[in-house]
Amino acid sequence: MAYDYVIIGAGPAGLQLAAFLEHDGADYVVLERGSTPGTFFTRFPRHRTLISINKVHTGYEDPELRLRMDWNSLLSDDPELLFTRYSRRYFPPADDMVRYLTDFAERTGVRVRYGTAVTRVSRDEGGFTVTDASGGTWRARRVVVATGVPLPNLPDIPGIELAERYDTFDTDPESFTDQRVLVIGRGNSAFETADSLMEHAAVIHLVGSGSLRLAWQTHYVGHLRAVNNNFLDTYQLKLQNALLDGRVLEIRRDGDGFRVPVAFERADEVVKDLRYDRVIVATGFRFDASVFDGSCTPETVVDGRFPAVTPVGESVNVPELYFAGTLTQGRDFKKSTTGFVHGFRYTVRALYRELRRRHHGEPWPVAELGGGLQAAVDRIITRVNRSSALWQQFAVLGDVLLLAPDGTMRYAEEVPVAHVPEAVRAGHFGPVAAHAVITLEYGADHDRVDPFDVTAARPAQQDASGLDSRYLHPVVRWYRGGQDAGEHHLRENLENEWDSEDVHRAPLRAFLADRCGPKAAVAS
Repeated sequence: MAYDYVIIGAGPAGLQLAAFLEHDGADYVVLERGSTPGTFFTRFPRHRTLISINKVHTGYEDPELRLRMDWNSLLSDDPELLFTRYSRRYFPPADDMVRYLTDFAERTGVRVRYGTAVTRVSRDEGGFTVTDASGGTWRARRVVVATGVPLPNLPDIPGIELAERYDTFDTDPESFTDQRVLVIGRGNSAFETADSLMEHAAVIHLVGSGSLRLAWQTHYVGHLRAVNNNFLDTYQLKLQNALLDGRVLEIRRDGDGFRVPVAFERADEVVKDLRYDRVIVATGFRFDASVFDGSCTPETVVDGRFPAVTPVGESVNVPELYFAGTLTQGRDFKKSTTGFVHGFRYTVRALYRELRRRHHGEPWPVAELGGGLQAAVDRIITRVNRSSALWQQFAVLGDVLLLAPDGTMRYAEEVPVAHVPEAVRAGHFGPVAAHAVITLEYGADHDRVDPFDVTAARPAQQDASGLDSRYLHPVVRWYRGGQDAGEHHLRENLENEWDSEDVHRAPLRAFLADRCGPKAAVAS
């Protein structure tokens, strides 16, 4: 007998999907290699402080608005299952995440087999066979991989095996006392490591290619976060530390230390041979595809770091093999929040809805507006001012306003934007004459402008035209017959309140009236 679903991994994504399936009484099992949910968080981050924001005090009573500021909670109808009840710290200890996930698993009743390490996944005409380390097998019609990225992403540098690795090095700062240390990498794990060593190491250098990307400017939370960038002060204020813009050519032993030649990018590739006592490589993580045999090896993207998936998370080359969680960030790598709990909790819900539609005859949830044009305006304004999914998954998830041939309108929420054309064309939402996709997005040049430069022009918030909005704001795009038929930007607002009659509602109403036609206008 085969399960409908075998989910591999009981981290946040696996538990989120399992909780949805459990609520429906679905036929599934979760296989987890560790002895507890969220095994990843028992080891990472190495310095034991999360950088996912836990904002307890928001001033909001609305739970949906509170989720906009809560980057750790999973989606649940249980008001007790909020991470904000487990820690009051803005940047909480990683152990609190383990406690939270353990309670989430227990309270939702998800069916997890712990201590079950998957070693092989194969596929035949009848479905998948999942084999564990003890030789046990699990048959499945569909497999969902939610293992995260467990392997270190090691750069191709001669001698890299001589370096200590972020996932295994001794984090005791005192062991670095008076030493010269090189950290290869310029992401949060590298800066987190450097920050922890500053009180003890004599000299710390961070090295990497390309321009340093700061999260407060790019709006990608995986770029360097302010909480980890104290190191930049010590560099710019001449406190013995430095950021090296260049490529490590090799690592070789030199007595009880190492020699590392670095080709500097901003100095015409001038090579300088530098000596260090310790070298640590902190260059991120990657997907482990080794468990898949030749019958179902998934294609990968981003230099093999992530599986290649469709907008709903299915492997592009292995039907019925799905991925959930941080593994699905290859589609919007370094652009949105799919790699993080506060982003993928919503894409997991989208995957769940699509699975129910495909395999269990349950249509994607669609609301009948019935009130015509004004009802459409009210629904859009309410959603952009309240939705946490559109807020967290900007430009990735969108609501869809559906105009039927008879002029009536319906509304679907939180559909992967890249999935909308196929869903409309295939009739997943019923008959559609035209539709609009509603998203929250940043302006096109948002990551190229210093937000603290007062000489940089900013549009007036009273101006009803939002085309030059740079920061987060609602965008409505209209399509007819699969073709672009107009685009409307709602003016950005300091406190992200898009509900002014003159600036937001009236221009939106006029935009929709021009496109919905007389039937919808009469209905309103």
